Amino acid sequence: MKNLSLLLIIIFVLSLSGCSVYNFTGTGKIDAKTFQVNNFQNNAALVEPGIDRTFTQKLQNLIQNQTNLNLTSSGGDLLYEGEITDYRISPMTATADQKASQNRLTVTIMVHFSNKNKEKDNFDKRFSFFYDFDGTSQLIGSKLNDALDIIFERITQDIFNDSLAKW
Repeated sequence: MKNLSLLLIIIFVLSLSGCSVYNFTGTGKIDAKTFQVNNFQNNAALVEPGIDRTFTQKLQNLIQNQTNLNLTSSGGDLLYEGEITDYRISPMTATADQKASQNRLTVTIMVHFSNKNKEKDNFDKRFSFFYDFDGTSQLIGSKLNDALDIIFERITQDIFNDSLAKW
């Protein structure tokens, strides 16, 4: 009986130590304490005011919410920077009278990620996503905000996965 209790305690302790490597967001052990997100400049041919600030904040918020890293304004262990390279609305399908029945908003962001503690993780990569909408409507006001929320949610999650979750 005494040996069984000892064996159960050992198994329990080992199972706890094995769980400490992962967390609920899917990241492994992160060899960093701080992160920095520099303002992403909007260098797209078609400029939509304010999306650079919105994207930068969404990326900061995602990393803060899914890790225990501290946001810093300079000298972060992890550095995210880049630019919005494309903001485009394109017709996707046409009606019989050659009018767009569906349009697509596409946003592309070039990201430079560097990890001071693990340089092999550094990358320069493009991330892009889209939002389809009715060709008879315009993306203004809350419709534009909703579209950008969907696009930025996907892009920031993809950046997070590539830089920290390694999925």
